[in-house]
Amino acid sequence: MSDDQPPLNRRRFFREGLRHLIRGVADSVEGVQDAIESTAAARAAPSHRAVMIPPNVHLRPPGALPESQYLDTCTRCGDCVKACPVQCIRVDPTGKKAGGAPYIDPDTAACSVCEFLSCMDACPSGALVPVPLNRIRMGTAVLRDEACIRTKGEECRICVEKCPLGTAAIDIVANRVEVNPLGCTGCGSCQHYCPTSPKSIVVIPIAARG
Repeated sequence: MSDDQPPLNRRRFFREGLRHLIRGVADSVEGVQDAIESTAAARAAPSHRAVMIPPNVHLRPPGALPESQYLDTCTRCGDCVKACPVQCIRVDPTGKKAGGAPYIDPDTAACSVCEFLSCMDACPSGALVPVPLNRIRMGTAVLRDEACIRTKGEECRICVEKCPLGTAAIDIVANRVEVNPLGCTGCGSCQHYCPTSPKSIVVIPIAARG
């Protein structure tokens, strides 16, 4: 064995070690990048779960007190049900659904945000408090992009056309349905008239915000 063989082996050892180190770092960086991209994609992807409504949360009539106060104050008299011009307010006679208090099921009928806001005036208990139209917040409509037929090239505008507040609450922007949370009352008209199944747009009741 020559005198210069050991230094060559040592150099070869260090070079190989450096290659492995660089490869390991590159693999780690690539793994981190993949994780970042996967997380970003998951956050950006439309999700049915993101707009799921808990089964014990219900859309209440306009002017309703915060949920716990509403349930404690409402006498279940049914006067708001009788006063509603579109008969969208419902009460479960068994008292099991929605705590027995009046609620709105947008799939069955939506609030028309009527001119006189009749349910508020009819409520004798104070569970529904008269508020101006621009302060009504029953909930907020949320779009499910993956179900909307506009993503398939259809020119549907039903949710905008049926909204009592029109483009103040919902509009088509860059070929996509956009909800203005400051203008949306949560009346449920967009959900009620949406032609897709499952619905492309649903109202999240204000009580679902916790």
